[in-house]
Amino acid sequence: QNVKMNMDRIDPHIFKFQFKNVEYSSGRNKTFLCYLVDKGNTADGLLRGYLEDEHTGSHAEEAFFTQCLPHYDPALKYTITWYVSSSPCTACAEKIAEVLKARKNIKLSIFAARLFEWEEAEIQAGLRALHAAGCKLRVMKPLDFSYTWDTFVENEDQPLNLWEDCKENYEYYHEKLADILQ
Repeated sequence: QNVKMNMDRIDPHIFKFQFKNVEYSSGRNKTFLCYLVDKGNTADGLLRGYLEDEHTGSHAEEAFFTQCLPHYDPALKYTITWYVSSSPCTACAEKIAEVLKARKNIKLSIFAARLFEWEEAEIQAGLRALHAAGCKLRVMKPLDFSYTWDTFVENEDQPLNLWEDCKENYEYYHEKLADILQ
């Protein structure tokens, strides 16, 4: 298993590098997936953690369902939120869509820092399939980066200083995603 499951927090330098919503994401060849799972009114409360993959073996998105929800209970209502460094590849999008179709009691929202290879037709089809399966797809806005920083990063109580073009890049990706999903 090449996916690391972590209850710890993400190193701040790694977060800033991996989640930076730049258009050319060279060197960012793995996905970080921060998750929150609410199982409704169970004693577990909110589950929080993150996964990272090395793009070998299992991708973080796929690993989430086997590692973070191993004891899936069809009687519960799951509200799941992901903050991912980039949107899912085609294969992962299809797998997530299948899970959501089979498990109607899971509501999944995915907030992505960047759109992965969004010009590719098959990637666009994958995102549309996710959308059709009831997944809420969003691009991370500046507020989402700050929230993720506060919730998942070893931030030593320092606020996140957003990079210069964070808002412009958000608007750019937001528009692209809206075009893909319309």
